[in-house]
Amino acid sequence: MAQASGKSAGKSSFGAWGVHLAVLIFVAIWTLPTLGILVTSLRDKDQIIASGWWNSFLSSSQTVDGRLAAADKQTEKDGKFVIEGNLFEGAAAREISAFGTKSRAPTEFPAGTVADLGDGETLQINADGSYVHSSAKAFEGDRGQRVYFASSAPPKFTTENYRTVLFAEGIGRSFLNSLTVTIPATIIPIMMAAFAAYALAWMRFPGRAILIATIIGLLVVPLQMSLIPLLEIYNGVGNLFGVPSKTYLGIWLAHTGFGLPFAIYLLRSYMAGLPRELMESARIDGASDFEIFMKIVLPLSFPVLASFAIFQFLWVWNDLLVAMVFLGSGNEQLVLTGRLNALLGSRGGDWEILTTSAFITIIVPLIVFFSLQRYFVRGLLAGSVKGG
Repeated sequence: MAQASGKSAGKSSFGAWGVHLAVLIFVAIWTLPTLGILVTSLRDKDQIIASGWWNSFLSSSQTVDGRLAAADKQTEKDGKFVIEGNLFEGAAAREISAFGTKSRAPTEFPAGTVADLGDGETLQINADGSYVHSSAKAFEGDRGQRVYFASSAPPKFTTENYRTVLFAEGIGRSFLNSLTVTIPATIIPIMMAAFAAYALAWMRFPGRAILIATIIGLLVVPLQMSLIPLLEIYNGVGNLFGVPSKTYLGIWLAHTGFGLPFAIYLLRSYMAGLPRELMESARIDGASDFEIFMKIVLPLSFPVLASFAIFQFLWVWNDLLVAMVFLGSGNEQLVLTGRLNALLGSRGGDWEILTTSAFITIIVPLIVFFSLQRYFVRGLLAGSVKGG
């Protein structure tokens, strides 16, 4: 018996360590990309191009090109024509390790070396970016000599990326538009689904099984397939009653319609697992279904309500397609995702704008998730266990 107990304890301990390890792996998988977006959004544009975010606290090295001063800057010294200056004039200083005058050999000469370019022409580029370009003949042309150099720069973090995005025209209005869309579009389906879920879980009426099967079937209907028919129905009803087509009411109803099947399914699974004795005791005491729902079922269902609120909030906040169709793309109606998309435009290579916009977009969902996360897993799993 003692030996069996020891084996059981060993297995239990091994299983617990396995669970903890799995949780840590999943946390890392979800956290690292977010951390990477945050760090990248705070980095200098040039350093983003030069190295990954995991090297953000190390000096970054890259090979770039530049131009020396033009011929009008030359002076004559000791029978030679000389152009002096600094490659980093007006820019952040770096440390140059090597330089060259050909793209095929951008690091041909170590920094500080006097390079012989032929025909009595020499070039010296120092580590601090200062250079001396000399020639036996006078320099000509409106553009200076193109040079290439490998340089390293210390880590640099800046909030300029956030200023660029946050103070772009219309961002504040779009942020308020997203909140105006998301909050009602989260609350309305929760209220409707809670009543429907209670009725399907604890009330008996004709067609109940068919209704449950229909709701389950609606879970697999693609949004893209139902979007246009739903819009036509809404516009038809709106024209009948004189309601404008591009309103907040339309997008609230659209998100409610798309979210209700999952909400009803999730809430019904949870409510059906509540102890039957509670309902029977309340009915014996003379409580109506409405009183049972409001005083017993609803308070006990808060974990699953919070779980669905997280899902719905994330879906609506990050939505662009439904917002463009039902609300429009005007300056007064554009939501945050649409505004950031317009801000990016053709600048898809501007990683500092991309990452900053992405992090600004997820700030509010992160606040909502961490505020309700203690109810999240409990709400999703509790419905799988029947009450006693």
